[in-house]
Amino acid sequence: MRVLLQRVEHAQVDVAGETVGRIGAGLLLLVGIEPADTVEDLAWMSAKVCKLRVFEDDAGIMNRSVLETSGEILAVSQFTLFGSYKKGNRPSWMRAAQGEHATGLFDDFVARVTALLGKPVPTGVFGADMKVSLLNDGPVTLQLDSKNPE
Repeated sequence: MRVLLQRVEHAQVDVAGETVGRIGAGLLLLVGIEPADTVEDLAWMSAKVCKLRVFEDDAGIMNRSVLETSGEILAVSQFTLFGSYKKGNRPSWMRAAQGEHATGLFDDFVARVTALLGKPVPTGVFGADMKVSLLNDGPVTLQLDSKNPE
């Protein structure tokens, strides 16, 4: 499982010209699922994104989590995080989980983050053509990988 995490002042996702998810200050999560992902990956990732200290404290040091700032989270499915560009110039999406498997794991991930955050986590529409807009704060952008937790 991969997540591209961005600290934002605000973010939203639109589908067919309508806003389907919107947040104020918090985290935008672009979420990629691969076939090998399990509930253990979801548990690790949901805890990590909620507890990661990427917000400034009173001293201006990144020392507070989204939980501590009462921030919001917007989660958007993003199969292209598992794009392979090894051969040629056209990416392959073979490493991304397909349909039902990916949808189930994404929904489970969102439910876990919602429970930890204590408030709803808006999302995009799985498999739709989405337009994501954001104002990156910092900018702070991190790539997390449950198979390579560093």
